[in-house]
Amino acid sequence: MKVDEKKPRKQNLSWAIDRSANERTFLAWMRAAIALMGFGVVVVRLRVVQLPVQYRQAMGWKLGLIFSLVGLGTVLISTLHYFTVRQHIDDDTYEPPDGMVFFFSFAVGLLGIGVIYSILAAAQGSVTVVIPD
Repeated sequence: MKVDEKKPRKQNLSWAIDRSANERTFLAWMRAAIALMGFGVVVVRLRVVQLPVQYRQAMGWKLGLIFSLVGLGTVLISTLHYFTVRQHIDDDTYEPPDGMVFFFSFAVGLLGIGVIYSILAAAQGSVTVVIPD
């Protein structure tokens, strides 16, 4: 093997740094996905624990389900993204994706709007009930 055919040491170090950064990003996406799914469970549990003062159509389980589905979608998309970026790093053709950032920002923004709506609907729908002795 000739010395000229071997990659310079700095380039190998850069490759390792890029691969490590990709893995850290993937793990951050996994933490976000777990948090989204966990928050979905919390939303559902908070709605179940409330005392049934009056019958009303509960929306909490739908919001919890949406959070869980977005969390699951985050797992799937981030796994695909991790392997795609890893291949691009190996091929030295990596370009940062703008679409994925916009997509998840939009999805989390919609979830935030759903949470705010749920809080406002619960506040307006709360009724003070006097329990007779």
